[in-house]
Amino acid sequence: MSVLTRLEQLIAAYLSLLDNVVTFLMTFALVYAVGRFVVLPAVRLAMEYRGTERTLQEGFESAAAFGVIASAVVIGLSIAGLDFILERAAILVAGLTVALGFAAQNVVGNLVSGVFIVTDPTFNIGDWIRWNEQEGVIEDIRFRSTRVRTFDNEVITVPNSELTANAVTNAVVNERLRLTVPVAVNYDDDLDTVVRVLAETAADHADVLEQPEPVVRVAELGETVEVVASLWIADPDHVAYGRIRSEYAREVVSRLEDAGIDLGQANPQALEGEIGVVPRETDSREGNPVDRSSS
Repeated sequence: MSVLTRLEQLIAAYLSLLDNVVTFLMTFALVYAVGRFVVLPAVRLAMEYRGTERTLQEGFESAAAFGVIASAVVIGLSIAGLDFILERAAILVAGLTVALGFAAQNVVGNLVSGVFIVTDPTFNIGDWIRWNEQEGVIEDIRFRSTRVRTFDNEVITVPNSELTANAVTNAVVNERLRLTVPVAVNYDDDLDTVVRVLAETAADHADVLEQPEPVVRVAELGETVEVVASLWIADPDHVAYGRIRSEYAREVVSRLEDAGIDLGQANPQALEGEIGVVPRETDSREGNPVDRSSS
């Protein structure tokens, strides 16, 4: 075979490969455009129509976007006649998966945890949560981590495995939230008046629910008597919780002062008797002082 013939074959092979690459790129662009501008909006509209939670909706949208890219790659390679790349890639991906499984166990753990969090209907963007002595409002949930904004306006990126491995309190998962306000009074104060004032103040507040009914009880006996009011509010969030608790506490203080009840002041103890100096006498026989205080 002459050098010219080999050169012609080489050029033909490169032209064929170039044609396959161009076909792949065009097919990929077409499939991706259909997915990006037709499939993804349709998925979004369908979930909005069904009233899907925002957290689950964003998770599905991320998965759908990944699926569009993967589909564009697979379809493009198939139409371009480059299927052998998929076969070799499958073996390569399998090998990489095993290697990465050992090298990135934490990442895999966070991804698995993210799937559980995204699909959990009681864990959503906008919820007020507490975990490991921290609290804040969920801003975003990804498959690897969750972003939480604290009430100091700081943003914490929390690995999903931390949230699934620890107890997490969702303060707003239900339609109402209990609010407790402790009040310390003296033992000589009228407890019936204290209980009545706390109950009436709760009943008069517009944001406190009538059902469940507010409860006022004596909780602890120490240096003072601790009386605790428990009341319920609807559609809770951290802002409403703080506002209602502050308004209620201020009104309680005002009404108790009007009733002549001092909050948390120690009872004064009256001391009776006299304070004086005991003189020391001298023994006339030996000249030694005599201590009369011990006699």
